[in-house]
Amino acid sequence: MAVIAVVDYDMGNLHSVCKGLEKAGATPLVTYCSQELAKADAIVLPGVGAFDPAVQHLRSRGLEQPIKDAIASGKPFLGICLGLQILFESSAEGTLPGLGIVPGKVRRFRSQPGMTIPHMGWNQLQLNQPKSLLWEHLPIDPWVYFVHSYYVEPTNPQVRAATVTHGDQSFTAAIAHENLMAVQFHPEKSSNVGLQILSNFVAQVREKFFA
Repeated sequence: MAVIAVVDYDMGNLHSVCKGLEKAGATPLVTYCSQELAKADAIVLPGVGAFDPAVQHLRSRGLEQPIKDAIASGKPFLGICLGLQILFESSAEGTLPGLGIVPGKVRRFRSQPGMTIPHMGWNQLQLNQPKSLLWEHLPIDPWVYFVHSYYVEPTNPQVRAATVTHGDQSFTAAIAHENLMAVQFHPEKSSNVGLQILSNFVAQVREKFFA
């Protein structure tokens, strides 16, 4: 089975992510070791919490460059929630620079009457890249689970794989470009749709390394 490194930097819901990957047919490996990231078939970067502590923890464990190297090498990579946001250059939530792998910024929702912040609960994706392998075997406009107060705004709109609307604000819910994929929602909390998304990611890993 594909070995997928789940990056441990004290900011992720590791147990739920690992259970989801196991159900999807992969062997998860929780690690903060750069050598294990290099050996793994793919990498998942989960994340729960605030932007500045997340990038601080990654850098203090020496993980920034190994993550950049893995993505540059073509290794399949999936960021989840905060693991999407820290790929960007900066965030309105903090003052520290992000990893800068994806050009763009993280912004806070505009407050408006009748709109809750954080955006929490189930919402429907509009697929901007409907032929992306990440969305295979999904229903039209699938429902997924969100918990966040900030959203990413990529400089290049072509990397948007899906959007979602909260209040009257439409924002990027997922990005995909070559081997780099990342989602704002939590697939590990998104029932059968989330499991299918994780299975699609695992299938891409298998196709790359075990075909």
